[in-house]
Amino acid sequence: MTRAEDPVVRSATMRAVKSRNTAPERKVRALLRPIAPGYRLHRTDIPGKPDIAWPGRKRALFVHGCFWHGHNCARGARAPKSNADYWQAKIARNHARDEVNMTTLAQQGWRALIVWECELKDEAALREKLAAFVCDDQGMRMSNE
Repeated sequence: MTRAEDPVVRSATMRAVKSRNTAPERKVRALLRPIAPGYRLHRTDIPGKPDIAWPGRKRALFVHGCFWHGHNCARGARAPKSNADYWQAKIARNHARDEVNMTTLAQQGWRALIVWECELKDEAALREKLAAFVCDDQGMRMSNE
């Protein structure tokens, strides 16, 4: 059953949605600490403002919410019933912006990884994915250097 909300209340609710230091982002950082410490957060001088970056290594990591970025999982595929046209356009803009940012990063020699919110359910698999991403070309972990 849907709940009818006053537009002012709904607007306040949406404004409260954070873009930095979200729970999924904090969980990814907790998994990264033993693997690859020394990362930087929310670098505005890097295309796309990655959530986590290793500027010296040219590695950028984005933690994306499935709904907000249009992931093809159950949560990302769920379409809002109210104001559907707005949300479809909003998610399409986010998706297009993400593609431009990834292309720009690649052109500048960066390696980038997107961690989707739904991937946090399997910590072991995510830990392996993160370790593979932060390993350098010789297979050494960043924390061993």
